[in-house]
Amino acid sequence: MNISALLTSAGINTGVCLVLLSLYSILRKQPSNVSVYFGRRLAPVCSRRSDPFCFERFVPSPSWIVKAWETSEEEIYGTGGMDAVVFLRIVVFSIRIFSIAVIICFFLVLPVNYYGQEMRHKKIPSEPLEVFTIENVKEGSKWLWAHCLALYIITCSACILLYFEYKSITKMRLERITRSPPNPSHFTVLIRAIPRSSQETYSDSVKNFFTKYHSSSYLSHQMVYRCGRVQKLMSDAEKMYMIFKDASFEQNCKPSLMQRGLCGAPTSSFTIISSEMDNVRGKSGFIHMDLAKIEKECAAAFVFFKTRYAATVTAEVLQASNPMLWVTDLAPEPHDVYWSNLCIPYRQLWIRKIGTLMAAIAFVLVFLIPITFVQGLTQLDQLQQTFPFLRGLLKKKYMNQLVTGYLPSVILILALYTVPPIMMLFSAVEGSISRSGRKKSACCKVLYFTIWNVFFVNVFTGSVISQLNVFSSVKDIPAQLAKAVPRQARFFTTYVLTSGWASLSCEVVQVFALFCNLVKRFILRIKDDFSHCPLSFPYHTEVPRLLLFGFLGFTCSILTPLILPFLLIYFALAYLVYKNQILNVYITKYESGGQFWPIAHNTTIFSLVLSQIIALGVFGIKESSVASGFTIPLIICTLLFNEYCRQRFLPTFKNNAAEVLIEMDRKDELCGRMEETYRDLHTVYCQFTATSHELCRCGCLNHRGDVKSIPNWEKLNPGLIYPTLGRLPLPGIKLEVIGWLSLFLSFSGKDRSQLKGSLTIHCNLDIEETSKK
Repeated sequence: MNISALLTSAGINTGVCLVLLSLYSILRKQPSNVSVYFGRRLAPVCSRRSDPFCFERFVPSPSWIVKAWETSEEEIYGTGGMDAVVFLRIVVFSIRIFSIAVIICFFLVLPVNYYGQEMRHKKIPSEPLEVFTIENVKEGSKWLWAHCLALYIITCSACILLYFEYKSITKMRLERITRSPPNPSHFTVLIRAIPRSSQETYSDSVKNFFTKYHSSSYLSHQMVYRCGRVQKLMSDAEKMYMIFKDASFEQNCKPSLMQRGLCGAPTSSFTIISSEMDNVRGKSGFIHMDLAKIEKECAAAFVFFKTRYAATVTAEVLQASNPMLWVTDLAPEPHDVYWSNLCIPYRQLWIRKIGTLMAAIAFVLVFLIPITFVQGLTQLDQLQQTFPFLRGLLKKKYMNQLVTGYLPSVILILALYTVPPIMMLFSAVEGSISRSGRKKSACCKVLYFTIWNVFFVNVFTGSVISQLNVFSSVKDIPAQLAKAVPRQARFFTTYVLTSGWASLSCEVVQVFALFCNLVKRFILRIKDDFSHCPLSFPYHTEVPRLLLFGFLGFTCSILTPLILPFLLIYFALAYLVYKNQILNVYITKYESGGQFWPIAHNTTIFSLVLSQIIALGVFGIKESSVASGFTIPLIICTLLFNEYCRQRFLPTFKNNAAEVLIEMDRKDELCGRMEETYRDLHTVYCQFTATSHELCRCGCLNHRGDVKSIPNWEKLNPGLIYPTLGRLPLPGIKLEVIGWLSLFLSFSGKDRSQLKGSLTIHCNLDIEETSKK
């Protein structure tokens, strides 16, 4: 592959980026696409314009770029939370370090590579890419000290930036804990593996255990109930029907069923209108329904404590002599709980982890098939020998450049799109108790998978057998990497162009969401912008992509410096694109509290150490003892720096400091906020929220004998609630069918006749309209 082929790939990707970015600047102005590009900030001012044929709507403009550039970190924190800030910090760190690397390598390393051997050079577009790599430096050259010096500068710069970023993010995490309102998760412990007893229920076991061993700090508890999707929908429908029946037949004012719709659009849903809110709230049938009889308890519960410190100590201390019983963990935040995994028996978790590990290994082996095919495309001679009928076609210059420079990366990218959903499934099967924990686990799996397949498997080209044989001797790995990495420079460079630049353009256009919006509007004829549910930021796909490109940049910096400017352009564009997406598209449903930064730090250290090992192998092959001797201390110092950061900063990401928790407890006691916090604890971890179980229960049972009153009925939003799916909007097509089927199967024939003709029940008790009636 020569420079002209690389420029061809760069030209194609640049054209694709410009077209997609221009298309985005037009599509975002169309009123019909407001739910796609402004899902976070959906408002009538964004969705409707007075002039539908405004010429400005059809002209590309850079206004979104200016807005993204001017947005401060404080605004990002307020909009997307700490995880969004940490994600952008990873991008900024990459921009800074690769700006330094570009300057050092282009002015120091690249000239040494280009003039490394005495040869007659062609014009630069006709030069092969290998001329610009370290392969072109002759053995025994005294100029290899330039590569060693560049390696020192890049490593030291990266370590300094990592230290200050780690310190800043640690401080930000501490401020998030101390300055935010009281967090219910700080007072709550998740208890699992509750021993079964034939004499008492799980709830009684929890109460008796914590009353006996934690009497001074124990407050109350909330049981977790086993409930599948079908059973949950059936239960919701039955209980909503009971509300409907009581409101219909026991009140003096007969409810009216009116057809309602958004902005005048007709719907087939009904609104149940009640005239007396007090009568509904005071119904004895609501208060005395036994939730434990409706939903089966499982061996898990949320236990509430009087202080943050007591909850933390309980979560960290072994509760029983058998470590497989009474297992405690600090509870996730209420919106972060992954309810469906709480009922998994604790003794199954280690089996599930082994199973997912074996499944991931099998998936890696299966993925060798597309990787081998991709590498076959990069090796033109082998391709012509395998497929003789392609010789005439591949002799054409443009076809040669397209097949070797662009097509392999496209095929690999398409294959990699299957990885994040599968890894997310594996992480869910493992039994994570929080949604952020599941996404973090999926992020690590995707990262390991992509680094292994994109880098290591591609480096050792050839058949699967040759890839396995190359690891027959561990001591030969540095030398093998030193030989193989420079030869794959063309593939890594085109991969950055194709997977980096083009993927950012597709991200900002939101191709899949745009397609779904077109289907919804022009095929299903749904014009409601507010029925669109914005997604949360896909950290499990975007963080591994950023770290993979950083990994390629570090390992190839002194070997193939031509990759660096393309990486720098990618990170600069990523900074603007991801800022825009955080501000306008994605919503923050839950947070991990910056847990992605330790992943980024460890990946960067691994990248630095691997680049140093490869450089050590290269210096050994080139017979430069001085450069080899100076590289060994650099590896040791990098590992020592990583160990220092691990001891200094990492513990704050795993546990909260006792002094901080105690100070917060004392401050809340002096301010009188503890009683309010105690009242809130009894409802925030309610597994079945107001529109389902609280309608029948009038609040969550706190297991102290008191019952919380019904929440404000006027603020209840329509929809069914499922613990792991969140609110399911009743106007949605899929849920209308599910809701109708669940109602149809739940009720008797006599009761069904009362609801004939309705697809779903829109339960919204409107006092004002009823009083007017």
